Amino acid sequence: MSRRGQRVQDARGYVLHASAWRETSLIVQGFTREHGCVALVAKGAKRPYSVLRPILATFQPLSLSWSGAAEVRTLVRAESCGVRLLDGRAMMSGWYMNELILRLLAREDPHPGVFDAYEAALDELSDPRRRSPAGALRRFEWLLLDETGYGQEGAPPDFEDGSSEPVLRQRLRERLDALLDTPLRTRKVLLDLQRYQRP
Repeated sequence: MSRRGQRVQDARGYVLHASAWRETSLIVQGFTREHGCVALVAKGAKRPYSVLRPILATFQPLSLSWSGAAEVRTLVRAESCGVRLLDGRAMMSGWYMNELILRLLAREDPHPGVFDAYEAALDELSDPRRRSPAGALRRFEWLLLDETGYGQEGAPPDFEDGSSEPVLRQRLRERLDALLDTPLRTRKVLLDLQRYQRP
């Protein structure tokens, strides 16, 4: 199908970030399993009675449909595919993962492995029995580095063991610095998470 007439129906995805656009609309940065990161304009989503307004929430599984050939596509429909509740610490971890995806993955470059790892990490973070997000984050970071070609050789470490964290953080910083040469806005989140994890 030509890019001019591209239309995508019911793609499994998540909202990574949304920002205001004009008076009543949003620009949504979505992440889908089959299409990777996509920029979508959600027309009228800021209106009080918009059906999109309550649906376009971060960390919630969605079914997204869009059309268009421009860099920013037009969101045609969004439907909820469940509800996932994250508390404060888990939500900070989720925002951190969202920023990593936005920073490291090229637009419209599908990474089903990263998508599956993101979804699994969100499931872990939303589990009320889990006391610390550290293991879920390390597992996600490991897979993200591996999928983008910056993984480490050898078997994956025990992600629940805190001693693997410095190695993963260093690799991630090297990758981000090489790409952007700017610090993460969420570096403070990392420091806060480390503070919470200390006994």
